[in-house]
Parts: sequence; structure tokens; C-alpha cells
Amino acid sequence: MHCQNHFSIAIVLIISITILFYSTLTRAFGEPEYGYKEKSAKGPKHWGDLKKEWAACKGEMQSPIDLSSDRVSVIPNLGKLNRSYKPQHATISNRGHDIAVSWEADAGSIDINGTQYFLQTTHWHWPSEHTINGRRYDLELHMVHVSPQPDGINKTTVVGVLYKFGSPDPFLSKLGKYIMDIPDEEEEKSIGIIDPSKILKMGGSMYYRYMGSLTAPPCTEGVIWTINKKIRTVSRGQVKLLKNSVLKYYAKRNARPVQILNQREIELYDPKTKNIPHY
Repeated sequence: MHCQNHFSIAIVLIISITILFYSTLTRAFGEPEYGYKEKSAKGPKHWGDLKKEWAACKGEMQSPIDLSSDRVSVIPNLGKLNRSYKPQHATISNRGHDIAVSWEADAGSIDINGTQYFLQTTHWHWPSEHTINGRRYDLELHMVHVSPQPDGINKTTVVGVLYKFGSPDPFLSKLGKYIMDIPDEEEEKSIGIIDPSKILKMGGSMYYRYMGSLTAPPCTEGVIWTINKKIRTVSRGQVKLLKNSVLKYYAKRNARPVQILNQREIELYDPKTKNIPHY
């Protein structure tokens, strides 16, 4: 009888610890406001109905899209991508649905049509969100830039890079040790000085350009997208590390399905083309 009492106490103690563990985990990470599972009530098809602030997710200028050759206009006068980045202190964080690197101060900017957009964050999606002629790649990096406006409604532009499996990505290689020790959701960890110019190094000069939106709620439209045409490489281990570092209900994929183009123009800058734009 005495042994049974000890056994019962032990069982109760284990159950209590388990409940406390999962309760703490729930408080730490919280229930996701939206998800990527197609058949889920919080999946991409329902984002625009989950909150009134997310109504733009049902808009007609949504991202990502398929960069189809038969819809692309070659525009030589778009000009070379004018960027000016500089090393700056940065932090890394687990945002639940992705891993993000944020710069604490001015890390430089990109110039589009005379407007300066300052680099804010970089994050990753797996597999890629944008596709080229229907092909989805293994990873996509987004560099989010913001241009402050007097009316408080800031302008946003995003530079995207697509990756296929192959040699390790040098930028992710530098971040590997920090990703392995990623903090809990909503906590940031300093990773020292990071040079964002290394991200696009050897990235090629050709790029796609179109008007779209943020690819996650609130899906704000009016975002200028610049997608590097050159496909970079990333190792399977690096993608696995990113997956394993976020919450399990997001780990398998965090890519929004391709959206309808709705007669939007897709432009391609090719410095070798001197002809009049064609379709």
C-alpha cells in the first residue's frame, strides 16, 4: 500500500509537471493568429476574414505571383538596382512563422524612382513564395525596406531572392550558430554587426519588378517588388535549420500560395536589351 501511494504521488507529479510545461509553452508562443495549412480555418484562403484589418488579403494586387515569361515586359530603362547598404548592429528573432534579422539603426537603403527605402528586416520562406513559369524553388529571402512619409503611411518595397538546393548560402552560413540558439518567439537576440550588402553579392543584375502586397497579414497593398532573376543556392541543412527553429505548426512550410495577377504588369530589367519594350 505504501509503494502504491508513492507511485500515485509520482504519477500526479508527472502529470502536473507536464501540464505546467505545456501551459508555459502555450503562454510563451501563443496560438497563431493565422497559418499556412490549406484546409485550416486560419489558412491563406481565410486570412482576409480573420480580422477586419486584414481585409486587404482579399484584394486584387496580392503577392506572391507567378513570374510567367508570357506576361513579362522587358524594360531596359528600369536601370540597374541602385542600392547602398552598410554594416550595422542587428538582432535575430523567431516570429513564430519565420526567422527574421532586423537592423537596429540605419543599415542603408535602396533607391527606386528617386525614393529612398531604408532596409528594416530580412526573413525567409520555405519553399519559395514566388514562382517562375510555374516552378517553385526551395527557399525565398525577403529584404523589407520602408520609406517614411509625412502622412505617416509609409511606403514599402521588398527585394526577393530565390534559392534552389545546392551549395550553402554564405549569408545563412554566418547566421547558422545564432539560428541554432534562436530565442523564444517575440524575443530578440543581438548578433553583432551584419553587413546586408553581402546578401545580394554576386546576385546578378537582372530583376523582375511588379506592384503587389505583403505576403502575410495584413497583406498591405502598394508594395513594390523586386525579384532577383538569378537563382542562388542553399543547402538542405540550412533550410532544415530554419524549419526546425520555428514553431512546429509553421515548420513544414510558410509560403503563401500564388495569387491572381489581375492584369498587372511584370517588368524585367535586362541590361543587355536595348530594344523598345515588348510583350
